[in-house]
Amino acid sequence: MMLVGIDVAKDKHDCFIMNSKGDVLFKSFTILNNMQGFDELYQKISSTCNDLDKVKVGLEATGHYSYNILGYLLDKGLTTFVINPLHTNLYRKSLSLRKTKTDKVDAHTIASMLMSDVNLKSYSDTLYQNEELKSLTRYRFDKVKQRAKLKQSISRLVTILFPELEKLVPTLHMVSIYALLFGFPSASAIASAHLTRLTNLLSEVSKGRYTRETAIMFREAARNSIGSYMPAKSLELKHTIKLMRELDSELEEIEAEIKRLMNDINSPILSIPGVGLAMGAMIIAEIGDFNNFDSPDKILAYAGLSPSTYQSGQLYSTYAKMEKRGSRYLRYALFNATKFVCNWDPTFASYLAKKRAEGKHYNVAISHATKKLVRVIYQLEKSKQSYIKAV
Repeated sequence: MMLVGIDVAKDKHDCFIMNSKGDVLFKSFTILNNMQGFDELYQKISSTCNDLDKVKVGLEATGHYSYNILGYLLDKGLTTFVINPLHTNLYRKSLSLRKTKTDKVDAHTIASMLMSDVNLKSYSDTLYQNEELKSLTRYRFDKVKQRAKLKQSISRLVTILFPELEKLVPTLHMVSIYALLFGFPSASAIASAHLTRLTNLLSEVSKGRYTRETAIMFREAARNSIGSYMPAKSLELKHTIKLMRELDSELEEIEAEIKRLMNDINSPILSIPGVGLAMGAMIIAEIGDFNNFDSPDKILAYAGLSPSTYQSGQLYSTYAKMEKRGSRYLRYALFNATKFVCNWDPTFASYLAKKRAEGKHYNVAISHATKKLVRVIYQLEKSKQSYIKAV
């Protein structure tokens, strides 16, 4: 076998090529992060081995920096391994007590890891194509966080400008209320509004749910409001609502693309009651190729949901906490999906009730249900069968 270690960086990559006997074929050399550099690497690999099936290439998971060279290697048909940087760091420390870390050393270390008996899984085309779904779900995650902050800003501004409004509606975060506040961004503006104009606006955006009586109620409340007259805050409110509308439009577009990809994948995870498109897609995207996991416990460990273990001599820790060292996106998706599954599926609902009856805190009980959900998802993905809900 021929082993290639690559330390990935933004503008260049350091490479090291050796064979399975430990003989160095090419000492550490640097290639540029462009097509010329990629071709140079491939030529050196080809010059030392005619059978590409006997080539193993390893590189660290460095986010977007490694994506282009990874795609190039897969297109060339090379067996490629993407290694966790933490794994590489621990392996390098096991080789020497000296604190030596350079890009060239890392490239050599990665090649040595491929030669050792370290259990590594090759990066598949499934994982590479899955990157698009992962990118979209993480992008949506960030957009949802932005939307939550905008909602907080709107609530804060309404408390200053028209605090009574919140008690007159089920929630401030409705299309009709946003339209009202965008057109009349303060209590004084609503109080002085022409009733016909106010009625027409509310009736149109609420599709007839808000009538003339509602408009009268809002205007009377505004006339007796303690809200402050602050044009600067009113302007901020209008701009925040405008940003919220743009964000909602972007989220619709993102979710439509996620739905398209999930339709192509046709995963049975969406057959589980309570697992929606957003959380289901994030779970599938973060796990990637299920063939890389020998058991559901490996997925739990990857999500950081496995309990930590501490034992030294006669001392055993009795308060094991979650490791929380894996994918925070997968951990978030699994935890939130479990809450909905426990509401919609009787089997999970009874399991959660059982754990609660044992005296466990709600979050601890949910974590147990999450482990059960992971086992179910693993089995469904392996068998490609839909979930059968208990009657």
